[in-house]
Amino acid sequence: MSIPTPQYRLSAIRNHDVYEPAEDTFLLIDAIEKDIKELRERNPKIVLEIGCGSGVVSTFVNQALGGNVTSLATDLNPHALECTLETARLNDIKIDVVRTDLETGFDHLQGKVDVLIFNPPYVPTEEEPTTNIERCYAGGRTGRSTLDRLLPRIPDLLAPGGVFYLVALHQNDIPALLAHSSALSSSIAMQRRCGIEHL
Repeated sequence: MSIPTPQYRLSAIRNHDVYEPAEDTFLLIDAIEKDIKELRERNPKIVLEIGCGSGVVSTFVNQALGGNVTSLATDLNPHALECTLETARLNDIKIDVVRTDLETGFDHLQGKVDVLIFNPPYVPTEEEPTTNIERCYAGGRTGRSTLDRLLPRIPDLLAPGGVFYLVALHQNDIPALLAHSSALSSSIAMQRRCGIEHL
């Protein structure tokens, strides 16, 4: 069964410095689609995407789960939130958006998130990002400066049986990511080479 990629407007993305869906976006969607039967069987109630960008992934997950979930999406960039709302509207999906850094302000969701999604800035860069578009990809010297702030909080956010989908680059030290928390069991859901990137 193939679930269609949600509709989105490129003009809104290009005009507002929002990350355009690309290979990493579609890898994440494909990994979730591969697991969708198992995800549906878990009967998830709350889906949270951190760093929602265009909103394509949140919209896809909501559609794939039949629209029977509470979808929440966060981003620091207000234009990303606008794009996410527009993507949701184009696809007749409801997503609640919140402008915040990562999941700050979501203490009330501790232990309640059934599906957590994050496509972080993962590219190793010498400089820290200063613009909205740089914040989409620039991950500092290890490529994990943003991710490393979130990782310790993942076990507390997830509901019992909850799942966390993360996009990472081969250079982000995948073995260390897989072994990061004794509270979580981790595996590589899917991998793909995209140009010079091994996602």
